[in-house]
Amino acid sequence: MKVDVLVAEIGSTTTVVNAFNGIGIDPVFIGQGQAPTSVLEGDVTVGLKGAIDSLTRNLQADEITWDDMLATSSAAGGLKMTVHGLVYDMTVRAAKEAALGAGGIIKMITSGRMRRTDLKKIQEIMPNIILVAGGVDYGERETALHNMEMILSMNLNIPIIYAGNVENQDEVRLMCEEAGNQVYIVENVYPKIDTLVVEPTRKIIQDAFEEHIIHAPGMSKVRDLVKGPIIPTPGAVMEAAKVLKDNLGDLVVFDVGGATTDVHSVTAGSEEVNSILISPEPEAKRTVEGDLGVFVNVSHVVEKIGIDKLKQEFPDCDEILEKYKPIPETDREKQFVERMTLEAVLTSLERHAGHLRYFYTASGKKTVAEGKDLTAIKYVIGTGGALTRLPNKKKILEKVKNHSKEQELYPKQTAKILIDEDYILSSLGVLAKSYSDDALRLMKKSLRIGE
Repeated sequence: MKVDVLVAEIGSTTTVVNAFNGIGIDPVFIGQGQAPTSVLEGDVTVGLKGAIDSLTRNLQADEITWDDMLATSSAAGGLKMTVHGLVYDMTVRAAKEAALGAGGIIKMITSGRMRRTDLKKIQEIMPNIILVAGGVDYGERETALHNMEMILSMNLNIPIIYAGNVENQDEVRLMCEEAGNQVYIVENVYPKIDTLVVEPTRKIIQDAFEEHIIHAPGMSKVRDLVKGPIIPTPGAVMEAAKVLKDNLGDLVVFDVGGATTDVHSVTAGSEEVNSILISPEPEAKRTVEGDLGVFVNVSHVVEKIGIDKLKQEFPDCDEILEKYKPIPETDREKQFVERMTLEAVLTSLERHAGHLRYFYTASGKKTVAEGKDLTAIKYVIGTGGALTRLPNKKKILEKVKNHSKEQELYPKQTAKILIDEDYILSSLGVLAKSYSDDALRLMKKSLRIGE
């Protein structure tokens, strides 16, 4: 059987392959296969082959061939990054937004001049990419140069991205050239006060990730199979969100998984809130909550709710947790996972969204806004295993619109709930890199838009 495009999602535990036909004409999602990821076997292509075999069986074919293969990856720990800037609330935060939006997993953040203890931590982490920022354009120069010298002194040969003061670019390039270390020079993430420019850095992070993807065992073989881009899986969800925003309008995507809950919002916010915002926010923002998974980290979610309160809803809570599975089977198990998912969604919303703050001056009460404004959101979208497979997934997301208090900048009642019914949003994010029109049409089909 011939398939137009295969998209492989190579995760830390599972490899999924999605198949698409009709590319360039009338694209359709035709099937999915999955298998355990085989990092521990020393070659992720073993898991990839297993997923393709699974797809072949699901399509009831003797074998399948394809014209093109694309991929996302979070294998081997995903895109591990460390971020180093000047002032935490300014250049560091801007660099952090760029790294998270690209799908990075931030393992360490420093502000100001780095110390020897910082270098020791970097050596222990062994990140895939190091991001250095610092100083507005034509402002403070020395901190970023000091930090660059410290990082290069370790001789780790890890690619470095420099996204700081434009005046340092030539010197940074020379320093890295003399050290024999690859460096990517990109536009300053914080070129002037209250201005964020994160998209160029996000793109470079994904380019660097693709170029150095061979960190996972066997990924060099995957690179030989894949004609198009390989990007971090969380970054692919963000790419899909940005494509949808351009077509549908402002939106927020909740991605609830077994280990984490990611929130991706793409909105400039309302003019009313922007006029009182005290620090800039990126249009496309991602937050990742490492304690809000509904399987691996379910104990954290239970603790967040409170065991006594949870037992009022689920007197059999201890028994459910004792037999807890990654995929719930009985109605009671599904109800319990729905409660965990609701807590993950609402807590991640609270952490992602901004709020209003009031204080009093000599001239009277003043209102300011802090954080990400979601009040202009038109669509609340669910993806990930929990929000695409649980029976009451839409009811869970409806709570997002009913959760707002007076001061929180949450989506309003007019926002519409959409579900990634085919659970293919991340695949379509990477598909959009090569086949943008087809990816958009497939997104709309999965979200059941127009039905």
